[in-house]
Parts: sequence; structure tokens; C-alpha cells
Amino acid sequence: MTKRIAIFPGSFDPFTIGHESIVRRALPMFDKIIIMIGFNSNKQSFFPLEKRLKWINQIFEDEPKVEIQSHEGLTVDFCKQVNANYILRGLRTSADFEYERAIAQVNKKMHPELETVFLLTMPEHTPVNSSIVRDIILHGGDASMFLPQKLNMDEFKKDEA
Repeated sequence: MTKRIAIFPGSFDPFTIGHESIVRRALPMFDKIIIMIGFNSNKQSFFPLEKRLKWINQIFEDEPKVEIQSHEGLTVDFCKQVNANYILRGLRTSADFEYERAIAQVNKKMHPELETVFLLTMPEHTPVNSSIVRDIILHGGDASMFLPQKLNMDEFKKDEA
């Protein structure tokens, strides 16, 4: 039987409680979920890739079905590389749906075996997005309510953009 492997792609700069919720709620649907931190070496991230990898590994350290990797390039190429036939995406708003639908349709055209699975964000996480959380951190605010509990908030205070 073919393993059901899903890729959950994103920059995760930072990984929020909304991201964590999507992954945890999707676990019963898949044999493995690979959280793929996409990066572009030509762009400056707020948090270094190494820290994002470390933090997400820390969040899911007790979950054997979750793996964290990074990739530069097309998500469909990564899916082929790891034999994944699913892309997992969270939807917060109707604008997210329109954006994600277009990407899913292009991915399907490029890799016909690939299916995109959308999960709606929990209502309490709808306003949470990485850009807002980054802004709170950048300006010295307390973003702990928007970040997974397993993370050490002191590490976020030490980082400067």
C-alpha cells in the first residue's frame, strides 16, 4: 500500500499556533507529514532558517509522523523527491482560498498525481498570521499567545531583524 505523505509548505517565519493546529488536525489523515520550510537564498528572512528548523523540530519532537525539511525551489519538485502525493494547506479567509486554489490548480497541472488538501483554520486562529506575529516581535511586544507553547519565548526576544 502506498504511504499517504503530505507536504505542508511555507516560510514559517515564524511558525504560529495556526500552523501547529493545521498539522495536528491533519495527522489522522496521513501516514507522514513533512513540514517543508521553503526558502529563497536571494531573500532575507526575519528568523534564520536554522532557527526555524530547530523550533519546528522542538514543537513536534514527540510526533513520529512529522518530519521537518527545507527546500529551495518548486514545491512540486520537492513532492516528487519525497514521493508525496498531497499538499496540505490551511485556509483562514476567502482571499486565502482564491490564492491557494490557483496554486493548487497549477501544481495539479505540473504534477497530475498531486492533490491539495485544504483545512479551515480554527476560528480563534483566523487573525493569526506570521507577518503580524513578526511585527509584534520586531516591536518588542509579547507574541507568546500566537506561538506554540513548546517554544521558549526568550529566544524570540534575542533575535533582531
